[in-house]
Amino acid sequence: MDIAVCGADDVALLDQYIGAPGATSFHARRFARQERCESTYLVAWLDGRPVGHVELRWTGCDASAVRAARPGCLEIGGLGVWPEELRSRGIGTALIRAAEELAVERGLTDVGIGVEKDNVRAAALYARLGYEPLTDYYDRWSYEDADGFLHDNVDHCTFLVKDLPSGPLDVKGA
Repeated sequence: MDIAVCGADDVALLDQYIGAPGATSFHARRFARQERCESTYLVAWLDGRPVGHVELRWTGCDASAVRAARPGCLEIGGLGVWPEELRSRGIGTALIRAAEELAVERGLTDVGIGVEKDNVRAAALYARLGYEPLTDYYDRWSYEDADGFLHDNVDHCTFLVKDLPSGPLDVKGA
């Protein structure tokens, strides 16, 4: 498996193999944020096809409760592994470790990640990787469907944080 920064040509492959709701490509929106230097969008590749993704948002979490609790904390978001049978094989862990390494390379000292209250599996992964609860918040997001209707969503989440080491991370051994 390889992990690389998303390129313009990768967006169509992500849409093909890892679809998401909405008429406007979920992956294209993330790639556009990366082009504006607001984030870095990482893609996990296996046998020439995308099998996972994560976005490291340099601008941090949009939720005011998180910004108040930990000002300046960047956010790892949108972690996904697909198809489902590839989950629990270390792809998500590798993506998170790669995002953490990028943060360490920039000299940042902490990173956070949100998890829905009912996503016990993801919460267990994040705890195993050293993330600790900081604050509860509501993650608000929307998408436009193929018929042009806007769908607003609200997820009750917990924002977790991790203090990063000052030196390079051992991503291979993670």
